[in-house]
Amino acid sequence: MSQSNTTRRGFLTATGGMVLAGSAPAILGAADKSGSKPPVIGPEGHQYETHHDCMQIPRHIRWHETHGVAVDAEGLIYVKHRTMTADPQDAVVVFDRQGKFVRSFGSEFHGGGHGIDIRRDGAEEFLYLCDNKGYIAKSTLKGEIVWKHAAPKIAPYENATPFELKTPGEYGKGHLFSPTNIAFAPDGGFWVGDGYGSHYIIKYDKDANVLGHFGGVGDGPGQLRTPHGLWWDDRMGREPALVVADRANARLQYFSAEGKHLSFFDDMLFPAAIDLRNDVMLVPDLHARITLLDATNTVIAHLGHDPAWLQQVLADNFAMRKQPELWQAGKFIHPHDACFDHDGNIYVAEWVAIGRVSFLKHVG
Repeated sequence: MSQSNTTRRGFLTATGGMVLAGSAPAILGAADKSGSKPPVIGPEGHQYETHHDCMQIPRHIRWHETHGVAVDAEGLIYVKHRTMTADPQDAVVVFDRQGKFVRSFGSEFHGGGHGIDIRRDGAEEFLYLCDNKGYIAKSTLKGEIVWKHAAPKIAPYENATPFELKTPGEYGKGHLFSPTNIAFAPDGGFWVGDGYGSHYIIKYDKDANVLGHFGGVGDGPGQLRTPHGLWWDDRMGREPALVVADRANARLQYFSAEGKHLSFFDDMLFPAAIDLRNDVMLVPDLHARITLLDATNTVIAHLGHDPAWLQQVLADNFAMRKQPELWQAGKFIHPHDACFDHDGNIYVAEWVAIGRVSFLKHVG
């Protein structure tokens, strides 16, 4: 959803090419397919009934690693997944609140995966997309491209080549400029986390002109290792600042709008993304849990946290992400993104081989 203090992303999943039935009953809180009652996780006031695989995937979509999710003002859910078939397919899939398929688009993002967010510009909302192949893009909610940019011509990208769809050159995952997510600035501009590239945060104005950059690889104050998700934290009672999921450094890091290091928050394992709703911050952690923080950044809950389960998830080079027969109800594997919906429920997108989205219904 739009990046604001109300909510952000949502999600889905399925096995390759299958249509998942029964999504609407799951969203409404019915028993799961086995007939057992869905598990409830979290403390009083933040209790969630857990429903896995809650979206109906159309037959023309071969679901793969679910990476990013956003919800528009109407409540439609936009999912960006890393398509890995031989033939390009749509990488953005849109669903309604009942989990029914609405439309899909974005074959040009095939194989790139990653971030998707929505921002209102005047009377219209637009998608802002990050692609690991080495570019960012802005499109309408129906997939019409407004602009597309490759690596900016600033340090460390002085030799950046113009974007070419099929040959992005040295820019892409594992090389310079492989963006992960976008955060919106209050002045109409935005920041881009080059999480799989240079480890810099790049600041753009509202017209996508580059204003500067900060960060760079390291573990000291102001340095980053895989800046994966980011958000403008303007919760009540806090000094507004940019918060970054400094994933490989196992922390959140705060910056001023100009890029000055402000502080750390260290009670993280492998934080992947950020969302806000009122005074609660939501942080999906790739290491099998979801963290909720209050306005003082005191931990409300690490949803799903279980040290014994985490050992199984991380064993054998994350082998479980390819073994759905081992997944358990009420447990997470690799939460890659998450968001509140308009009603305070949570969608969790997971980095697993066949894709997975869980719907956490707020029940108390």
